[in-house]
Amino acid sequence: MQPSTLRIGKRYRASRLNGPYDAIVIGSGIGGLTTAALLSRMGRKVAVFEQHYTAGGFTHSYERNGYEWDVGVHYIGDVGAPHTLTRRLFDYVTRGQLTWAPMDASYDRLFIGDRQIDLVAGPANFAAALKREFPGEEQAIDTYLDYLSQVADAMRGYTIGKLLPKMLAKPLQRRQPAFFNQPTRDVLSQLTRNQTLIAALTGQWGDNGLPPAQSSFLIHALIARHYLYGGYYPIGGASRMAATIIPVIQEGGGDVFTYADVQQILIESDRAAGVRMADGEDIHAPLVISNAGVFNTFGSLLPDGAESVPYRQRLHGVQRSMASVCLYIGLRDTAENLRLPKTNFWIYPGEQYEQHLDAFLKDPDNTDLPLTYISFPSAKDPDFSRRYPGRATIEIVGLGPHEWYAAWADKTWGKRGEDYEAKKEAYAQRLLEKLFEKMPHLRGKVDYYELSTPLSTDYFCRYTHGEIYGLNHDPSRFKQDWLRPKTDIPGLYLTGQDIMTCGVAGGLISGLLTTLAISGWRGLPLAKRMFVG
Repeated sequence: MQPSTLRIGKRYRASRLNGPYDAIVIGSGIGGLTTAALLSRMGRKVAVFEQHYTAGGFTHSYERNGYEWDVGVHYIGDVGAPHTLTRRLFDYVTRGQLTWAPMDASYDRLFIGDRQIDLVAGPANFAAALKREFPGEEQAIDTYLDYLSQVADAMRGYTIGKLLPKMLAKPLQRRQPAFFNQPTRDVLSQLTRNQTLIAALTGQWGDNGLPPAQSSFLIHALIARHYLYGGYYPIGGASRMAATIIPVIQEGGGDVFTYADVQQILIESDRAAGVRMADGEDIHAPLVISNAGVFNTFGSLLPDGAESVPYRQRLHGVQRSMASVCLYIGLRDTAENLRLPKTNFWIYPGEQYEQHLDAFLKDPDNTDLPLTYISFPSAKDPDFSRRYPGRATIEIVGLGPHEWYAAWADKTWGKRGEDYEAKKEAYAQRLLEKLFEKMPHLRGKVDYYELSTPLSTDYFCRYTHGEIYGLNHDPSRFKQDWLRPKTDIPGLYLTGQDIMTCGVAGGLISGLLTTLAISGWRGLPLAKRMFVG
């Protein structure tokens, strides 16, 4: 298998460095890129080091055999209007160079057993569509939407609390509604006894990686509200995110380096002082910002010593999120001719998500897939047909625990042997059948496909168990007051989904928080611009 031909960023060589740098960012996911761009716009010179061959983290795209796929950007919410925080941030870190295309009004289509339910853009449309599907549940639906608003309001205090000393942050928690951090299913069960309605309201649970009995209502509400005004896709594909942010970093004298493997964070005189690269090069800077996730940062990047001990103990209080497989499909025809929608499909065997998931994990070969997500990126991107005329792409995501593939973890990517390929092929066929069940006219139209596993996620994104959302988004995670930008180690900061929430927007906002934590009062104009306008 040939590597992707789509590359963004400057290939690392020690001779290409242009130091000294004011800050070093480890990892070029959206949190790291956002932090670097914001610091650059405040006059700092930032170097971003990415171990992959292309920048972007889970926002990168790859190209093979004449097709291009995104690996993590399937849809974005809150970018349709210029006044939202997500849109303001994107416009600021890209200088307005990143543009968006709306999806269909029905942005998510749920197949729950034999029932089809559409989630429709706009609060009024969303409510009206559900009320038509569930007569007699009008009050529950209205209360649910009110709960989403209450969580959004409470998130302001929760977010500000990550910038304050821990003792000052505690009073803000008292303003949170009682349901703020309860299990999602518990909250919804207080609103209705209709299990199909609960299934419809939680039909996007794959967006955070936990079924409703396990997830915090906080993350459920944030995701549901995030898409309430519709889904959008970056014009030109997911890689446009990194491509439009990097020039802003370069304007400040910095750059984004790929093939840049950071081996260790340097600690000198009890503070972070730079990084040591895989080639042995030591690069010094007064600020080190890790976008590598807390397990990587505190488990392997920090050297053994007094500074790392408390954080390694805290890692026992959080868990890694779900791992997945993804089938990348190429078709030799246009999205229009193939009638591919600008709508995501969520396919479930029934409404009891937890029961189906447990049964599948116990006997995966003889149990229906508990969750299948289908995305049609070439239909969502109006520029795709210009770049790849006469072609279209589909992506199908399914659950895939890391332990299923652990036997091949020590094998080289692309050379893991026939047994591994056979296991992948069996799962690929099951995912293809899910597609053909809903779109039978596509049978016989597939030109190319390949399946990624948790080992792929580890190899390319350094999530060692294939976890795509960093930490689990259960209630206990949101009680961890150490998941904040500023660490107890002077000069070391965190950014990315682990200190905020999963998803592109969560990573983006984490970059803003980290920048504000670093900047102190000097960040007030930026905070005003982003939060007030």
